[in-house]
Amino acid sequence: MSTTIVIGLLGGLALFLYGMQMMSAGLEAAAGSKMKEILEKLTSNRLKGVLVGAAITAVIQSSSATTVMVVGFVNSGMMTLRQAVWIIMGANIGTTITGQLIALDVGAIAPLIAFGGVAVIMFTKKEKVHHIANIFAGLGILFIGMDMMGSAMNPLRDNQQFISIMTEFENPVLGILAGMIFTAIIQSSSASVGILQTLAGSGIIGLDSAAFVLFGQNIGTCITAFLAAISANRNAKRTTIVHITFNVIGTIIFTTLCLVTPLIGWVEGFTPNNAPAQIANLHTIFNVVTTLLLLPFGQLLAGFAEVILKDKSIDNQFEDEELHYIKHISNINEEKLGVSAISMEGTRLEMLRMFDMAKVNVKNAFDLFVNFNQEKANRLDKKEEYVDYLNKEISKHISRVITHERSEMGSVIYNAYFTMTSNIERVSDHAENIAGYARQMNDKGMEISEYAKQDVARMKAICEDFADVLFENTEDVVDWHKRVASIEQQIDDMTEEFRGNMYTRMQKGICNGESHILFSEMVTDFERIGDHYLNISDEIMRIKLAGA
Repeated sequence: MSTTIVIGLLGGLALFLYGMQMMSAGLEAAAGSKMKEILEKLTSNRLKGVLVGAAITAVIQSSSATTVMVVGFVNSGMMTLRQAVWIIMGANIGTTITGQLIALDVGAIAPLIAFGGVAVIMFTKKEKVHHIANIFAGLGILFIGMDMMGSAMNPLRDNQQFISIMTEFENPVLGILAGMIFTAIIQSSSASVGILQTLAGSGIIGLDSAAFVLFGQNIGTCITAFLAAISANRNAKRTTIVHITFNVIGTIIFTTLCLVTPLIGWVEGFTPNNAPAQIANLHTIFNVVTTLLLLPFGQLLAGFAEVILKDKSIDNQFEDEELHYIKHISNINEEKLGVSAISMEGTRLEMLRMFDMAKVNVKNAFDLFVNFNQEKANRLDKKEEYVDYLNKEISKHISRVITHERSEMGSVIYNAYFTMTSNIERVSDHAENIAGYARQMNDKGMEISEYAKQDVARMKAICEDFADVLFENTEDVVDWHKRVASIEQQIDDMTEEFRGNMYTRMQKGICNGESHILFSEMVTDFERIGDHYLNISDEIMRIKLAGA
């Protein structure tokens, strides 16, 4: 194989993969932050799941990208393993569209498609149109790359050594291994099938050999999702097991059919003078038939994956203040499809986890002011350190991913999360302050009156109610915000009331001067907690009104 052929083949492959990446980026930008909502609506049953998997893959021309996205969604908890099964089946159908387009010689108008997409990108100012144009430009570049690979391989039709190697693939095992290895190396079944179609179109390989290579390519495409799941959780790893199992079963079935039935002859007869179409048709039949056969057994596939990869028996470490760790945020490739939705959901869940810790600290701080307990105070201190750690890690994550966020909506959400995280950290700081006043009173042997304890109980109750309402799921966000604002106003009114009660008790000699100072400081922190809760509600309202 000459240097010219290798360079042409690599250049064409580069354009093909770059075009695929452009299409994925366009879809990500157009629907990234809405991807979670879309998938929740469209994976409610198996048929919808298969259709959405096929549609997404048809748009971006890559089952690997769709499957990696699904692995990420399962890893983040946005999707169950059962839902993932249907989308993976659909992705295997959607990936056959590329082969069909190649067989229809769409590459002949690829430069026009690419030009149209780039022209719209250059001259439009509408964000949504820009993203859609990116998909079309990528499609054009993808097929230009495929044509370039075809031109580079044309001389191979006269290379007897290369042709003799191709004929070896009539052996099913060798053909399947060759397809697996090549697809695993370039991590794109669409590209490897396209190359196989080009070889067949040049007369270098017949369908009787190409069929087994094609089956191996379906297995080899699983490598991308497998690599993506290495650092993921067990359910995400099970998703890749489902993907591999699906394609292995399909390969076993169709290899058997090719050896004992005239399947290859029937497919050849359907388009007798069009080898690329024969491969495209066999690829489509392989994935559609395998999906139809396994569709009733999707739950069993998920169950099989759970048997292969059993749950670990682990201790519950969520409340272990000594072990600081990030639970929902992972470092994922910013160029992968669905990363915006995955990252956004992970950030939201991590922020809620941080909020739960701050909420517990507020509750315990008021308890300590009434009845000091050293062990509870130590736990509060450790949880406060945990909240500070989460604030730092979430803020760092937002600072990193917001630079890759392609949509205006995504930027609004991340900016809101950044502000909310800062306010949650401040709430926990005020809880720490209140615990500090309680510690001072305990060290000096001071106590507050029963009247003051009643005031503290009211502060604790309204803070708990406020926290419960804050992340309440509601459709009428304006009415919800009015209720939140009214609670904050109650806190302001109570602050004045408690200070007045305190002065009255001082005049009556019910409490001493030093405990009065600490109580007054605590009331100030109580008021600040209400302010920060209101700030958080303002950001939630901003997200909702923006349409997220």
